[in-house]
Amino acid sequence: MKTSCFHLYTLKETPADAEIISHQLMLRAGLIRRLASGLYTWLPLGLRILRKVEAIIRREMDNAGGLELLMPAVQPAELWQESGRWEQYGPELLRLTDRHQRDYCVGPTHEEVITDIFRCEIKSYKQLPINFYQIQTKFRDEIRPRFGVMRAREFLMKDAYSFHIDQDSLQQTYDHMFDTYSRIFDQFGLKYRPVNADSGSIGGSASNEFHVLADSGEDAIAFSDQSNYASNVEMAEAICTQTREAPQQSRELVETPGQHSISEIAEFLSVAVEKTLKTLIACGEKNQLIALVLRGDHDLNTIKAEKIPGIASPFQMADADEIKKQLGCDIGSLGPVELNIPIFVDRSAAAISDFVCGANQNDKHITGVNWGRDLPEPNIVDIRNVVEGDPSPDGKGILSIVRGIEVGHIFQLGDKYSSALNATVLDENGKSVITKMGCYGIGVSRVVAAAIEQNNDESGIIWPMSLAPFHLAICPINYHKSELVKQAADDFYQQCQQKGIEVLLDDRPLRPGAMFSDMELIGIPHRVVFSERGLKQSQCEYKGRCDDQSQDLAIDDLAEFIKQKLSG
Repeated sequence: MKTSCFHLYTLKETPADAEIISHQLMLRAGLIRRLASGLYTWLPLGLRILRKVEAIIRREMDNAGGLELLMPAVQPAELWQESGRWEQYGPELLRLTDRHQRDYCVGPTHEEVITDIFRCEIKSYKQLPINFYQIQTKFRDEIRPRFGVMRAREFLMKDAYSFHIDQDSLQQTYDHMFDTYSRIFDQFGLKYRPVNADSGSIGGSASNEFHVLADSGEDAIAFSDQSNYASNVEMAEAICTQTREAPQQSRELVETPGQHSISEIAEFLSVAVEKTLKTLIACGEKNQLIALVLRGDHDLNTIKAEKIPGIASPFQMADADEIKKQLGCDIGSLGPVELNIPIFVDRSAAAISDFVCGANQNDKHITGVNWGRDLPEPNIVDIRNVVEGDPSPDGKGILSIVRGIEVGHIFQLGDKYSSALNATVLDENGKSVITKMGCYGIGVSRVVAAAIEQNNDESGIIWPMSLAPFHLAICPINYHKSELVKQAADDFYQQCQQKGIEVLLDDRPLRPGAMFSDMELIGIPHRVVFSERGLKQSQCEYKGRCDDQSQDLAIDDLAEFIKQKLSG
C-alpha cells in the first residue's frame, strides 16, 4: 500500500477530551474518529487492526469447533420478557419502539436470541454439544461513555454460546474454551491473566475473565507470587491468619467532636487505623437495615456483601436520613455496640481486640472495645477486598495486586436461559430435558485499545507483529525529487508485495522527520529508509520500532535481512 492511495491522517496535538493513552493515540494515529458520545468510526488504518483481531479469533474458534452465524442486532422485547431480563437489565438496555408500537432493544448480548434459535433448530441429544459464535456490533447505553473505544456505547464483540445435555459436557467445553482463549491471547502477543470472576448481569455459576495487564486498567487483579492463582479482586477470598488477642484495655466512652472519618478518628485518638472499626449500613430486604463491620483500613466488597442472606439485591447503601431516623445518629458515629439490627463482621475485623468504634451517639466513640466482652461474638463473613500482601487463598504465597483491562469473559450459564425459554432436547430415553449452556465473549474493539495501553512509548504505539496494520514501512527521502531513490523504493516495494509482506510505502512529499514520526506514531514494527547518499554507497538504513539506533545495511542484504526480521 502506498500512502498516496491510503487515508493516513495523523494529528500532532492530543485531543483535549482524550483521557487515557489508548484514546489519545488512536485519535492521533488516525485509527478512529468520534461521531457522538461513545460512538466511533473506524478509519482504514484502525479497521486493518480490528480485522486482524477478528481473524485470530475466527481461526481459533473454527479450530475449536465453533460454528459461525450472525444474529440480528435489534431484538424483540418478547424474548427478553420471556427470560425476565427486560425489567432486570436496567438503563444500559437501549429500548425502542417500531411504527407498529412493538417494543425492541438493541442487543448488548445475545443469550435470548441464540436460545430461541436452539429451541427451534435442535431437537435431539445426538446433536449436542454444539457451539455457535458470531462477531457482531453490540450496544450498551453507558451512563458515562469514556476512554474512547475502551468504554464506548457501540462496540464489536465476539460472543459464543454452547449447549449441552449435562453439566459434564458443559464443563468439557468450558475447559476447551478456556484453552482456546489462552491461545487467542497468546497470538495477540499481549501480557494477560485469566482470573476467577463474578458472573454479573449475565448470570450463571462459574466464570473467568481474561485481562490484559496495564497500569490504566479499571479492574484490580490479585495473583499469587508462588502459584497460578489469579482472581479479580471482587472475587478473591480475603484470608485472615491473625488470632485475636486477649483484652488489655477497659471500655471507655470518649468525646470526638467533629471527627467522622476513620483517618480523623485515628489521628484524634492517636491509635493505628488497623485498631479501628467502621460500620456501614446496607439496605436489607423489606426495608430492613443491615450493619457491615470492617477494619478501618479495609474496603467493602459489595459483590461479596450482596451474597449475605437478607441483603437487598442489587446491593445499595442505606440513605443517611433513613439511618439517622432508625438508628438515632449520623453515619460517622456508628458502631456495633448495642446496635439493634443484624450485624455481619468481616474476618479481619473479628480478629482484633481493644478496638475503637462509633458509639451510636453523634460525636462520640468507644475505645478498648472487645468481642465477647462488650458485645456478642460476631457473625463472621468475608466482605472485604483483598490487599497487597494478603495470603493467597490457595495457601501458596502472598497476593500482589495489578491493574487489568477485561477483554474476555467466559461463563457457565447452567440452565438460566434454557429453562426460562424452554430450550429442551430429547435424551437417549426419549425424555425432554432442559439443556445446559455456556457463554464466551471477547471485546474485539477493546482488544485494540488494550494492546495500545500495554504497548506504547513517548513516540506512539508499539504494535505486536500479529496486530500491526503494516509490518514494514518504506521511507524514501526526496521520493519525488530523486529518480534514484524512487526507483530503489519502488523496486523494493514490489519485491515485498510479491512475497506477501504487509508493506506501507510513504510516498508523501514530507520531510524525513515528519515521515519518521508518523511511522513511529502508528506503530509499524520495521522501517527501511532509502536516501540518495546511502544508495550511492549501495546502502540503506534499517530501524526497528523499539530499537535505540538505526543501522546501515547493504542493499544486496536487505531482502534476506527483512525476511529474517519478519519471521523472528
